[in-house]
Amino acid sequence: MARDKIPATPAIRMLKQHKVKFIPRLYKYEDKGGTRTSARELQVDEHEVIKTLVMEDEQQQPLIVLMHGNCEVSLKHLARQLKVKKITPCNIGKADTLTGYQTGGISPFGTRQILPIYIEETIINLERIIINGGRRGLLVELSPSDLTRILNPTPVSVAI
Repeated sequence: MARDKIPATPAIRMLKQHKVKFIPRLYKYEDKGGTRTSARELQVDEHEVIKTLVMEDEQQQPLIVLMHGNCEVSLKHLARQLKVKKITPCNIGKADTLTGYQTGGISPFGTRQILPIYIEETIINLERIIINGGRRGLLVELSPSDLTRILNPTPVSVAI
């Protein structure tokens, strides 16, 4: 892939369809590097890099949680706020199948199946966010207000 050519992922197509102003941010992907690597490569604060985490409840009902790159999700607090017994991360195969993306490149935009989306409430107050564009090594910079306008996520307070 040429460095200046932006892949036409379902996420990119969805952002264009909704006329979202975004900046594609390509970087050299490192397996298991996570948000620390992408923040370092893009020279941005890891707090602005948003993780897309695919989880499920005890009934194996899937959901997406959007979280700051430098934070973890309190599964106990999330379960309590969703009024379920337990939340656990989906296994890689299930997450890839549900979203249509490869782990490490999962975007909340343009997922294969429509999943409920929860967002750490403090993300909404950021000036900008940098989130996966649907491929490993491709993030997009955009306004949190555009994300909330398109995805209508439910705010939760679950960061640790």
